[in-house]
Amino acid sequence: MGNNLKERIHEIIFEADTPLGKAFDVILLVGIVLSVLAVMLESVEAIATRFGGILYIIEWAFTILFTIEYIARIIVIKKPWKYIFSFFGIVDLLSIIPTYLSLFVLGAHSLLVIRSIRLLRVFRIFKLARYLGEASQLVTALKASRIKIIVFIGTVLTSVVILGTLMYLIEGGENGFTSIPRSIYWAVVTLTTVGYGDIAPHTVLGQMVASVVMILGYGIIAVPTGIVTSELINPSKTSTNTRSCQSCGHEGHDDDAVHCKFCGEAL
Repeated sequence: MGNNLKERIHEIIFEADTPLGKAFDVILLVGIVLSVLAVMLESVEAIATRFGGILYIIEWAFTILFTIEYIARIIVIKKPWKYIFSFFGIVDLLSIIPTYLSLFVLGAHSLLVIRSIRLLRVFRIFKLARYLGEASQLVTALKASRIKIIVFIGTVLTSVVILGTLMYLIEGGENGFTSIPRSIYWAVVTLTTVGYGDIAPHTVLGQMVASVVMILGYGIIAVPTGIVTSELINPSKTSTNTRSCQSCGHEGHDDDAVHCKFCGEAL
C-alpha cells in the first residue's frame, strides 16, 4: 500500500476534521448503535423466535465490517502496537471477539454490548469541544489524584479486614458470621452503606460496632469526591483538537502543532 494512500486512509478513519473522516465516523456510530440494538433484541425470546435468523446475519455482517475496520486501523498507523494497546484499540478488539467466541461458547455474543463504549467517539466526531474539554479535564484530574485514591482504597481495604475480623470474633458463626471472609463481606456492604441485610449483628457490642461502621461509611464516601474535586479546582489547559498522529495515534495536539508532542513525528 502506497504511503499517500495509507495517509489518506489514516486521515479518514482516525480523524474527524475532514468531511470524509466525519462521514466515516458517523456511519461507524450508526453501525455500532444498530449492532448493539440487534444483540439486545436477540435476548427477547419472542423476537428471537421470529427474527433470530435475521438478527444472526446482521450480527455477523457488522462483526465482519468492524473486523475489516480494525485491521485497516492497524495497517495504516506507523506504530500498530500504540493503537492496539490504546484504550480505543482494546475496546475495538473486544467489540469483535464475542461473535467469534460464540462459535465455541454459547451466549458469548451477548458481550457485544461492549461496542457501546465505542460511542464515546461521538464527542470528537461532532466537534463538541465543550464536552471534549470537560472530559479531558476530568481524566487529567483523575490521573493527578490516582496516588491519593490508591492510598485511600488501601486504607479502606485494611479497615474492612480489621472490622470484619472484629465482628467475626464478637458475633461468631451462630449469628451468621461463619468466617472471616464472610465477615469482611459484611464490613464492605455496611461501610459502603449498601446494607443488604443478609447478615446482621445480634449482640449489643456487635450492633455498636455496626453503628460506628455505618457512620464511617458516610465520611468515606465523601473522601474520593473531595480528592478529585481538589484537582478540578485548578484545571490544566486541555486541547480539543482531533488530529491524530499517524505514528502513535495520539490526539490532543495544539492547532498550530507541526510535530506530535508524544512521539515527535511530523503531523
